[in-house]
Formats: sequence, structure tokens, C-alpha cells
Amino acid sequence: MIMKNQTIVSQFLLLGLPIPPEHQHLFYTLFLAFYLTTVLGNLIIILLILLDSHLHTPMYFFLSNLSFSDLCFSSVTVPKLLQNMQSQDPSIPYAGCLTQMYFLMVFANMENLLILIMAYDRYVAICFPLHYISIMSPKLCVSLVVLTWVFTVLYSLLHTLLMSRLSFCEDNVIPQFFCDISALLKLACSDTYVNELMIVIFGGLVIVIPFLLIVVSYVQIICSILKVSSARVIHKVFSTCGSHLSVVSLFYGTVIGLYLCPSANNSTVKETAMAMMYTVVTPMLNPFIYSLRNRDMKGALIRVLCKKKISL
Repeated sequence: MIMKNQTIVSQFLLLGLPIPPEHQHLFYTLFLAFYLTTVLGNLIIILLILLDSHLHTPMYFFLSNLSFSDLCFSSVTVPKLLQNMQSQDPSIPYAGCLTQMYFLMVFANMENLLILIMAYDRYVAICFPLHYISIMSPKLCVSLVVLTWVFTVLYSLLHTLLMSRLSFCEDNVIPQFFCDISALLKLACSDTYVNELMIVIFGGLVIVIPFLLIVVSYVQIICSILKVSSARVIHKVFSTCGSHLSVVSLFYGTVIGLYLCPSANNSTVKETAMAMMYTVVTPMLNPFIYSLRNRDMKGALIRVLCKKKISL
């Protein structure tokens, strides 16, 4: 008889991506390029915000934290994917799988809440411009980020501890390229009621409520700017918020489609593609979205490069 808290499985097998063997090297090079672009792009944004005093504002303080979260988020999954593609060994130890799941949840939820904070920042800046400096004080900005880190660490730890009490018997194949919490629950051979209950309760708190608050904040922003008669002001506001809305669409579109609105006929290939979008592609695109559509970032890059040339 198997004990309730006994774990028989010592490792899991990550199916990875459905790539033909003859195309493995091509896709390995592609994903390696994606990852290096993600690391370089997010590091550039973080360094620009640190080095350029013009970017020492609440919006860019939150953006630097988002870039750090993107960098770590991608680093949780992509290196393991590249290792598995290179070695052709899809196995991951039990402890390693839970560790990957934990950090994946930390940085995914961190990004989720940072996007919400950035939406609130834009709401205050546009709807209450005269009170922006007093409302978005340095103390409040730091407090929001610290509270976000504390919440995501404790939230992810809760799910990881609940997962560690489950039994995994025979089936140890995960139809993904990373240790996804929903896939692990399907493999468990013990009662997962408590785990699923916590996902339902906190899932609404962490995903649905922030998404609704972001929608409400942008409805308020749109209503506010439509009252302005100046076309120049309207263009400036849409230009400022456009990059943030792009990030919101990329992140929430794939997460909601994958986790909150799953369909019975979703194939493994489709689910893998959607997971690839928010774990690999979105962290890579975010730096381009914020830099290419943001004059402040372009100006900061030029100033930093010019200072570098003068010093040389």
C-alpha cells in the first residue's frame, strides 16, 4: 500500500517541443538566440535606467524591476530547455522540478503584479497630474515593489509546499518543456483537492483581479484623455501608454488562454506554443516594445553612448 505522502517518482521527463530530430540544431540555435536577446535587452534597459538620471522616475523604477523579472523568468525555463535539446536527455530530478516550478511562479506572478502597478502609475500620472509627485512618492514606489516580492515569494512557497506533499507513482511524463503546476497535478496519484482549491482561490486574486483593475484603470485613462481637446496631448498619452498596453496584451492574452480558458480540444502542441509565447517570446519582446516606442529610452541610450565616447 502506498502512503499518502510517499513520493515514488525520483525524476520527471519533460517532453519538450515536438521538433523533428533533423531540425534540433536549427531550433537550438533559434532558442539560444532568443535567450541571449532577452538577457541583453533587459540588461540594457536596467543599466540605462540606473545610469541616466532622466529615467529616475517611478515609471522607470517599475520598468527596471519588470526587466529584471523578465530576465529571471526566461532564465528559469530556457537554459533547461537548451540543455535537454543538446543532451537529448529530457529528465529532471524531483527536487529540481519543484524548484523550477517555484521560481517560475515567483517571476510570473511578479511580472503580473508589476504590470498592475505600472498601470496604476499611468492612471495617477494622467488622471491626477498635479498630484502625481506627492502620490507616487519614492517611499510608496519602494513599498509597492517590496510588498510584491514578499507576496509572490510566499504565494509560490505555499503552492510548492502543497505540491511536495503529493504522491507521484508511475506516470512521470510532463507534456511541456518545463515543470508546470497544472501538469504536475494531473500526474499526482493522491488527493489534489487542497491544491486545486488554493489555485482557484489565489488564482483569482493573482490573475483575474489584477487584470480587471488594469482594464478599469485604462478605461479611466481613455475617458480622461478624450476630454482633452489638444490632439498633441492625446497623441503623447497614447504613445506613453501604448508600450504598456502591448505588454499587457502579450502577457495576459497567452496566460488567460492557457490557464483560465482551456478547452477540451486543446492539443499538446497548441498548449506548448502558448506556453512558449509567455515564457520565451514575451520576455524577449518587452525590451523592444519599451525601447522602440519610447523616446525617453532612446534619448537615454544616446546620452549614455555619448558620455562613453567623451570619456574614451
